[in-house]
Amino acid sequence: MTIQTEVLVIGGGATGVGIARDLAMRGVDVVVAERGGLASGTSGRSHGLLHSGARYAPDDELGAEECIRENRILRDIAGHCIRDTGGFFVQLPEDDPEFFEEKLAACEDIGIEAEVLGDEETRAEVPGLTPDAERVMKVPDGVVYPSRLVAANAASAAENGAEVLTHAPVTDVRVEDGRATGATLGGDVDETVDADYVVNAAGTWAGECAELAGVEVAMRPTKGVMVSVDYPGLGPVLNRCRPPADGDIVVPHETQAVLGTTSIEVDDPDEFDEEHWEIRKMVEECSKMLPEAAKSEILRTWWGVRPLYAPDEAERETMDGGEGDARGISRGFFLLDHEREGVENFASIVGGKLTTYRMMAEATADHVCEAIGVDEPCRTAEEELPGIDDERRLDEFVAEYDARSPSDEDVLTAD
Repeated sequence: MTIQTEVLVIGGGATGVGIARDLAMRGVDVVVAERGGLASGTSGRSHGLLHSGARYAPDDELGAEECIRENRILRDIAGHCIRDTGGFFVQLPEDDPEFFEEKLAACEDIGIEAEVLGDEETRAEVPGLTPDAERVMKVPDGVVYPSRLVAANAASAAENGAEVLTHAPVTDVRVEDGRATGATLGGDVDETVDADYVVNAAGTWAGECAELAGVEVAMRPTKGVMVSVDYPGLGPVLNRCRPPADGDIVVPHETQAVLGTTSIEVDDPDEFDEEHWEIRKMVEECSKMLPEAAKSEILRTWWGVRPLYAPDEAERETMDGGEGDARGISRGFFLLDHEREGVENFASIVGGKLTTYRMMAEATADHVCEAIGVDEPCRTAEEELPGIDDERRLDEFVAEYDARSPSDEDVLTAD
């Protein structure tokens, strides 16, 4: 049999299912295909930080504005898919005080709520914070539970008529007369899909997916380790107030704290070394903010691979300052229409952050709707995701779509 649809979305992470939800809510017939369970790529292997944008101010004003806007939207529509913890930016003695001042001023300019806390208030919120902390800035960071977020988006997409296929790896993207016309799916599905438009939302694997259609998407993946330690009741997210570096974020879960992360280039997002020194470095660096973390039991570790986009050497130098540091590559997103490369009705969405997945999906859905002649507005910022007031219902979605992932497996309630 052949599956007939208007739009095929390749990739079942947050962005892919977000696109499927957005299109389905506009009345578009859509199929999303994921090679494993949903959220099995980068979305489900992150540290789960809901960015306020403060991390990117003042160096990336646009990125910071996007984060705080989407942060507020997710608080309205995502319920138990997120956790409103707040966040601290912590200045230690070796950190540049001017960097703290610049970040505070940039947050105020952008409209990110930022407040310098007194010592008594700081200790009340985080009793275990290092006594070396010189200043603390409070911002509206939070925590994302990606398994729930992705599964709830998939459930919403399905409620609106989308077909969500898991364990359905794409083995070929068909191009006929310069137009993408569908794909071949393997795995449990083993079908072909005929589509009017194909979206590559394969994240870190977007380059491999694009190659199937004969076009190039230059990804520069970097791995990062997360270390979860036994640490109940942390409270807010802790961020080291310095330029982004290894071991500068601690993300609270209910009974654990997630320490992260490294940024190391890899050649293959499926095959890379998981090195013990990375784990040791996370504990060493993060315990400078939270000393008891160094004495806490390590409960689990996992690695994720970021879907960073770096199209050529010239642009790479622009993005990373010529230093060869992948942390300098833009965390913004890029929507690539491959018509200019000779393949019509085929686009790739790359880069971005988990916090901004909905906005990335909206931009992609707008583009696709224009291409296929659909004139309907996006409603994903106003309509709540299903099941958001019931953790068990959300976790039933997780089980249904095989979306259980390491980022939040400790908080999920359903087997």
